[in-house]
Amino acid sequence: MISKNGRGILVFLETDIYGIKEVSLEMIGKAMELAGETGKIYGAAVGDDVQALESALSERLSGYPLEKLFLYEKRGCFEAAAWESAFTDCVTRTNPDILLIGGTRKGRYFAGRVAVRFRTGVTADCTGLRIGQDELIQTRPAFGGNIMADIVTDHSLPRIATVREGIFKAPEAGKPRKIPVFKGEVAGSEGVELISETPIPRERGIVGQQVLVACGRGVRKKEDIAMMRKLAEEVGGELASSRALVEKGWMPQSRQIGLSGNVVSPKLLITCGISGTIQFQTGMRTAKNIIAVNTDAEAPIFNIAHHPIRADLYDVVPGLLSIINREIRNT
Repeated sequence: MISKNGRGILVFLETDIYGIKEVSLEMIGKAMELAGETGKIYGAAVGDDVQALESALSERLSGYPLEKLFLYEKRGCFEAAAWESAFTDCVTRTNPDILLIGGTRKGRYFAGRVAVRFRTGVTADCTGLRIGQDELIQTRPAFGGNIMADIVTDHSLPRIATVREGIFKAPEAGKPRKIPVFKGEVAGSEGVELISETPIPRERGIVGQQVLVACGRGVRKKEDIAMMRKLAEEVGGELASSRALVEKGWMPQSRQIGLSGNVVSPKLLITCGISGTIQFQTGMRTAKNIIAVNTDAEAPIFNIAHHPIRADLYDVVPGLLSIINREIRNT
C-alpha cells in the first residue's frame, strides 16, 4: 500500500515510432512492486493521434494491472509546456501519491515543470525506489557518484521520480483484459510549427547488447583502444567505456557506461582496466556475467564481478585474442 489513502501511482508511458519504450514497461514493473495488492496504477501518454495511441497501447498493456489509461492528443512537435498540461490534468484527476517518469529527454524536460506546478520535489536518475513508513524512499548516487543517498519528499505530493532505462526489469504480462481509457487533448503554443519530421533509425550502440567489452583508465594509450575493439568484435559484442576515457576524448559518450552515460544489462560484460566506481556500477549492475580484469586487488569492481582476474589487461587481452585466433584456425 502506498499510503493510508491508497491513492496509487501514475506512470508516464512514452512511445515512439517503434511502439512503447522499454523504460515505460520497466516503470510499470516497479509500480507493481511498490503498489502491492492494494495500490492502484494508472498510465498516461501523449501522442500526435489519440486513436493511434489507444490502438498501440491498449493491446500492448492489456496484461498489466493498470486501473486506467489517460491518453492525450497533442498535434505537432514535442512541447514541454503541452506535456506539462497533459500530466497536470492527469495528476489532478487521479491524485496519485507517486509519479514515475522514464529518464528520457522528454521525461526530463517536463518532469520538473510538473513538480513546480504541484509545489513538490523531483528526484532524478533514481537507482532504487522502495516504500518505508508510508513514504517513498528514492535512492540515487550523489557527490559525483561516490555515495548512495536516500531522498524522501515529506510534505508534498505527488512524489516524482525519474529513472533511466535498464535500472529496473520489465515485468511479465499477465492475463489480457480490457483497460478503461480516458481521452483528452492539449493545445500547443502558438507560433510553434513542425516543419518536417524524419524518423531516426536505432543505431547499434551499447544499450540492449548481449555482449560488451568495456575499457577504462587502465588503457595507457589511445591507440590501444583498437586492441580492445578487436576483442569486442571477436567475442561478438560491442566496445564500451568508463567515464575516464570519455573525459580524455578517447571514447564517445554514447559508448560510456554509468550514471552520466548509459545503463546496460548484457549477458556478458568484460571490463578491462576499470576500477568500478559507484557511478560506473550504477550503469551495469544487472549484467548477468561479469569478468573483471584489474591490477588492483582492492578495486570495487571485484566486489560484484562473477569472475575477478587480478592481472594487467596488456597481458590478458592479447592472450585472449591469441586463444580465439587459435581456436578459429582449428575449426
